[in-house]
Amino acid sequence: MARRNQAPRRPTMPDPRYQSRLVTSFTNKLMRNGKKSTAERVVYEALERVERQTGRSPIDVFDQALRNATPQIEVKPRRVGGATYQVPVDIRSERRQALAIRWVLQGARSRNGRSMAERLAAELLDAANNTGAAIRRREDTHRMAEANRAFVHYRW
Repeated sequence: MARRNQAPRRPTMPDPRYQSRLVTSFTNKLMRNGKKSTAERVVYEALERVERQTGRSPIDVFDQALRNATPQIEVKPRRVGGATYQVPVDIRSERRQALAIRWVLQGARSRNGRSMAERLAAELLDAANNTGAAIRRREDTHRMAEANRAFVHYRW
């Protein structure tokens, strides 16, 4: 890993259909092997499905799903005197968003369904309703942080 400087943060361009930077980063995270058009098609189809099923704006449902899946705190291992403690730490905003996106996509990929768009739409709806794999993952993370609250004084 380079120790010289941090790479500068490049701004993400908003997506063409919804003008949302969050949709762009979600699409980029979904993309495999550089196939961006395929990833965009899957995301847009999933958002259309969400709109058909709920009758609400798909961007509102999408934002709500990611907001519900976003963790506030996580545990990091800290080695103190030969023992490794799981120390609860607050998460900075970029990492929160990245974890929420990653967990929603993992939940969608692990579902049973016919197409990725169907699975993604179902996971987004579940996350917006505070259920589903991404929400379970967030709850587990928060529960682990709560259980290890005694080690918070080892925070660095």
